[in-house]
Amino acid sequence: MTTPKILIIDDNPDIGQALRVLFTINGMASEQALSPAQGLEKLADGDIDLVIQDMNFSADTTSGQEGISLFHQIREMHPDLPIILITAWTALETAVELVKAGAADYLGKPWDDDKLMVTVRNLLKLGALQRAQREQRGYSQSKRRQLENEFDLCGLQFQSQSMYDLLRITTQVAHADVSVLITGPNGAGKEKIAEIVQANSSCKHGPFIKVNVGALPKDLVEAELFGAEAGAYTGISKRRTGRFELADGGTLFLDEIGNLSLDGQAKLLRVLETGEFERIGGSDTLKVKVRIISATNSDLKAAIAAGSFREDLYYRLNVIELALPALNQRRADILPLARYFLGDKLQLAPCAEQVLGQYEWPGNIRQLKNVMQRASLLCQDQLVKVADLGLPAEVVKAAVLSAEGGTPVPEPSAEDISQAIEEAGGVIADAARSLGLSRSALYRRLKKFELDN
Repeated sequence: MTTPKILIIDDNPDIGQALRVLFTINGMASEQALSPAQGLEKLADGDIDLVIQDMNFSADTTSGQEGISLFHQIREMHPDLPIILITAWTALETAVELVKAGAADYLGKPWDDDKLMVTVRNLLKLGALQRAQREQRGYSQSKRRQLENEFDLCGLQFQSQSMYDLLRITTQVAHADVSVLITGPNGAGKEKIAEIVQANSSCKHGPFIKVNVGALPKDLVEAELFGAEAGAYTGISKRRTGRFELADGGTLFLDEIGNLSLDGQAKLLRVLETGEFERIGGSDTLKVKVRIISATNSDLKAAIAAGSFREDLYYRLNVIELALPALNQRRADILPLARYFLGDKLQLAPCAEQVLGQYEWPGNIRQLKNVMQRASLLCQDQLVKVADLGLPAEVVKAAVLSAEGGTPVPEPSAEDISQAIEEAGGVIADAARSLGLSRSALYRRLKKFELDN
C-alpha cells in the first residue's frame, strides 16, 4: 500500500517540523514548502495526496489574501485535491467562503493534534475511495459512450451497471427479427426499452405503433387490433384500420399484454402464427409483416399456471425476454434521471440528492418524473431543496431535516457519522452541520466510535 504524502505550505519552519513529526508518528510522509511559489512547484513535481496551507506568508500580514490566492491556484491545478487551511488569524467570514469553494477544513493555530489527524485520515481515506470510484466511473463511462456511439439509445439517462448490461442485450437482439417481451414493474421505463429495440431494428424506418391492450374493452380488442369494415357493428360508419395493419413493415408494441382477455389472446395468437387476419365484418384475408414487442408487469408464468394466460402465446411473445429492474434496484440512475427531468436551469441541493437516493421509489421513473416536475414549480433561487420534493416525511432522515432547519436530531450512530462525512466530501464542518452538531461535538463522537483509526 502506498504511503500517503502530505504537503505543508507554511513560511514558519517550526510549524512544518511539528506537523511532520506528527505525521511521521502516524505513518504518513510529508514535506514542507516555505512559500506559495515553492508549494506550487512541489505540487507540480510530486504526487501529493493532501495539502495543509497557511493563510499568511509575508511579515505582519493577517488579511489572509495570500492564502486565498494560493488556495485558488491549487484548486485550479488540482480540483479534487483536499486542502486544509490553517492560520493563527482565523476569520470566520473567510473560512465560510473558502469552505464553500471546496476547502476541506479551516483550523486555527495552535491546533489540536487529535482533531487534525481525524480530519487528515478521513480525507485520505475518502480520497483513495474517490480515486477508485473515478477509475471505475471512467471505465463505465467509456463503455457507455461506446454503446451510445454504436446504437441509438433514444436519450435514455442511466449510470448503473445493470442498465448497461440490459442495454447491451437490448441493442444486440434489436436487429434480429424475433419477438421481444419486456418485463418489469409499472413506471420503470418498459416503453423506452421498446423504443430502443425499434430504433435499432431492421425495420426502424417503418411505423412504430403502440397500444395498451390491457386497457381495451373486451368487445373492442378485435376491432382495435385487426380493424373493422363499415357497418360491422353499431356506431361504425366507415372502415376502421387496425393496429396490425397500421404497423405493417414496422413494429407493434403491445403494452400490458398480461391483462389481455383469453378471447383476445386466441385472436392474437393466430396472427402471430400466420401473419394473417380479417377485419371484423370483412372477408378479405390481410397479410402483414410486423415486429412484435410486448411488455408486462405481471408474472406471466404464474398466470399460465392459474389458467389466465395461454402458454402457447407466451412462447410466441417471449423469444427474447428483457427484464427491466425497478428504479430502487439501480440507484445509480436516480440522480441522472432527476437532473434530466429538472433541466439545465435548476440544481439539486446536496440534501435533496441524499433524500432522492435513499427513497424506495415504488412508482419508479414515472414517480420520479412527477416529483421533479413538482419540485421545479416550487423551488426558489433555482435550487431544489428537500421540502420541494414533497416526499413522505419518514424517508427524510433527521440529519437532513436538521441541515435544512427541521426537527431536532437524535444521537447519530457511527454509521450516520461515517455516511455524513462521506457525503460532505470529507469536510468535517459540513458533516457536523448536516448532523446538527458543532465541529467539536463531531470530533468527540469520532473518538468515541474510534472512527479516526
